[in-house]
Amino acid sequence: MKLLLSTGNIMGGGSSIRPSTSQKTNAELISSLRANFEQSAKDQANGHMNGVTNGDATPKKAAYRSWTSQDSKDEFQIPTLSFTHSALEEPRPQYDITAKLFFLPSCSTSARPAATRQALSLVLEELHMPSIDLLILSFPGVYFDEQEDCPDKLATRGAVESQPEPIDQQIEAWKTLEELKDEGLVEKLGIAEFGADRLDQFLEGTRIKPAVDQINLRDCCSVPKALLTLAKSKGVELLVHNDCSNILPRGTLRELLGPQGAGVLAEPSKAGDKRKSLHGEDAKNGTQSEGLKGEVTPQWVVKYTAVVRNRGVVENKGYFACAELAA
Repeated sequence: MKLLLSTGNIMGGGSSIRPSTSQKTNAELISSLRANFEQSAKDQANGHMNGVTNGDATPKKAAYRSWTSQDSKDEFQIPTLSFTHSALEEPRPQYDITAKLFFLPSCSTSARPAATRQALSLVLEELHMPSIDLLILSFPGVYFDEQEDCPDKLATRGAVESQPEPIDQQIEAWKTLEELKDEGLVEKLGIAEFGADRLDQFLEGTRIKPAVDQINLRDCCSVPKALLTLAKSKGVELLVHNDCSNILPRGTLRELLGPQGAGVLAEPSKAGDKRKSLHGEDAKNGTQSEGLKGEVTPQWVVKYTAVVRNRGVVENKGYFACAELAA
């Protein structure tokens, strides 16, 4: 089963000037998902006797089935999606719309074309727009090439959860983005964390060249000269970002959706659980879970931002995330 998570518009009650980049995307994503889950459950509870049962003044947490939904494609939405109303107030030309798609380590290369199209489709449906200006692709295990461009940064990167894949696999994934541009759904394409060597190879193997390369400098004081020279000669714009490459780790997702979080996932089975169930101990202790069972593996995350061009105001920003739940 596919799990589809969403944050809604994280700008809250209205537009905002572009926020500081000091908060890492990982923290923003996790807190925004948690807040949307809690609000969706609260809204559902308030719609049924204000979440209070007869004779009990304690607000009750709405069952997850009341604010989530499963469609005919075996896709479970957390919370239920609704694209009834447009998320933006102005006509399309007034906005600069950017989306960044993060392929996570568990997402197979064969699943990428469909994932790319679904991610963009969700963004377009959410914003009620026919196209976006820039789609950036982030590959798992690819960090801005420290050894090549900035050796002093290696100690600051932290644990590496996956190794970069061969460049030909990245070029193959890029072909779907080229198709989206051909179809008029995207104006410009971009990649993330490519140093000079990787970018040079990538440019040689692609039909539509990336217009943007996002890099996380961390402790580097400036863009390495080799990359700066290559990008300038090829017309690639270099942008600095503060995103996490592995934006949604498996353990973090289970914590978000588990019994102590949204209550969508059941606790993983442990030794003795079957015996307790047979003797009715779970029900007696109030610990029996009706949550979904299975191993959950994050597949991809897409971040989208809509900025009013002439004011530099962020009117809408949010995330969609996809995971696989296997029994």
